[in-house]
Amino acid sequence: MRDSETALHSAEPPVRSKGFRVADWFDGRAGIHQLAKANMRKAFPDHWSFMLGEICLYSFVILMLTGVYLTLFFDPSMNTVVYQGSYVPLQGVRMSEAYESTLHISLDVRGGLLIRQMHHWAALILVAGILFHMMRNFFTGTFRKPREISWLVGFALLPLAMFEGLTGYDLPDDLLSGTGTRVVQGGLLSVPVVGTYLSMFLFGGEFPGTDYVARFNAIHVLLFPGAMAALILVHLILLFHHKHTQFPGPGRTNGNIVGQPFLWVRLAKSGGYFFIVTAVVTLVAAIAQINPVWEYGPYRSDQVSAGSQPDWYMGFADGLERIMPGWEINLWGHTLILDVLIPLTVFGATLAVIGFYPFFESWVTDDTSDHHLADRPRNRPMRTAFGVAWISFYLVALVGGSNDLIATWFHVSVNSVTWAVRVGILVVPPLAFTVAKRFALGLQRRDRNEVLHGRETGTLRRLPTGEVIEVHAVLPQDRLHVLTAHDQPSPLVAPSAPPGGKEGGPRWQLLLTRVRVTLSQALYGERSRIPKPTAEEYWEHHPEQLEEQDSR
Repeated sequence: MRDSETALHSAEPPVRSKGFRVADWFDGRAGIHQLAKANMRKAFPDHWSFMLGEICLYSFVILMLTGVYLTLFFDPSMNTVVYQGSYVPLQGVRMSEAYESTLHISLDVRGGLLIRQMHHWAALILVAGILFHMMRNFFTGTFRKPREISWLVGFALLPLAMFEGLTGYDLPDDLLSGTGTRVVQGGLLSVPVVGTYLSMFLFGGEFPGTDYVARFNAIHVLLFPGAMAALILVHLILLFHHKHTQFPGPGRTNGNIVGQPFLWVRLAKSGGYFFIVTAVVTLVAAIAQINPVWEYGPYRSDQVSAGSQPDWYMGFADGLERIMPGWEINLWGHTLILDVLIPLTVFGATLAVIGFYPFFESWVTDDTSDHHLADRPRNRPMRTAFGVAWISFYLVALVGGSNDLIATWFHVSVNSVTWAVRVGILVVPPLAFTVAKRFALGLQRRDRNEVLHGRETGTLRRLPTGEVIEVHAVLPQDRLHVLTAHDQPSPLVAPSAPPGGKEGGPRWQLLLTRVRVTLSQALYGERSRIPKPTAEEYWEHHPEQLEEQDSR
């Protein structure tokens, strides 16, 4: 007994590897093991549309990496120099140090042009990814409780990414970017009362001044990327906390998640997808030229580049300005430039409408329950129609931003294109709304018929009476679940008047209640949905299945 006790106490502790000791040291001080144990095995549903958010994240990472490389060579100074670089057509031309360093990056730095084009293409893909990701969340209703904050964070990334791209677009100080900067200055001057102060503050004096490149560089490199990184971190934290939504299917409910574990399945897929996105951005940057600044020349305030176009995400705002009539009014000795102020106001209002729509829908429906199942767009016809109308408004204005190029390509008058866009921006969104709603209702009606009558097989059968019918196959249970899992909220009903026939409460409150009830009826009334088939209707159309179930 004593020999065994002596051997037990004299036994040496097991030898641990250096990596294990380092992990143990961090775990004892940061609790990494417990944190990973609680979160790394969370299930994530698998659907192709979830990749849109990952495209945004990976594009942002590419922007950070390429931006660091470009910062090492870019000189954000407007001091005038005489170019003596390798590009012969511009030798001896006076230009800013910012433009000279951009030429140096593009033509002399090893890999500089590729990195610069990767940076530009990644910026375009980032904004497109954010917009598509937002629309996916909008049409599927994943902005509902408890994900309102996550929606707002994602929405805030859209204008931040747009203005981050705008400030980067203006940094090279070439003729094209300088023209865009002039448009920015005109927008600032159109702001009533404080417009001139904003312009003087940003440009350090009369346009173009000598400081705006350095100031835009600080905003582009520090302010906006820091804010975006913070919002992305908050977005990811909320994603881990609430988990992904999932589409209806067998075994999927509002209280569970059916998917793959984050570690290692989801993590491996995400890592591979990052390399795919990086490869695509690199390939596009290598074969598709973008923003060849050496062809434009340095910016001069007395020149405007012909056919100047902003990046696509700012084409919407530019289109609104191009189709706006040249209206100006004078009030109390001050001139209001309405042809610039109104488009900028409409631009901000258009973004705000889609950003705060979730709170409007929550107020109209009086819905306070949690939602973890995504909607099929067809099952929310009014929301889908509104989203399609919003996109059509955006696209029509984007076309207006290219009215000069369209006129040149198709040999028509610029005025004709402008008037067509003016009419289209008023006609196309309501038309798109109506068509999208009818399509959604038609798809609902088809789903209802498919549930009640089964799937068309293409097989024809002649009955003894001579009638020819098509044979329908009974739907499998998983398909039935997908077609019938959605809920159909009942519209609000106006409160009944108290005895005596007089309604109580302030007048504004009564008016607000009526508006709320009217909107609720429009969203979920009889004209905005096709009733789901009930269980009684299903068994009535499939009595053989009911008999089979009873026999079991």
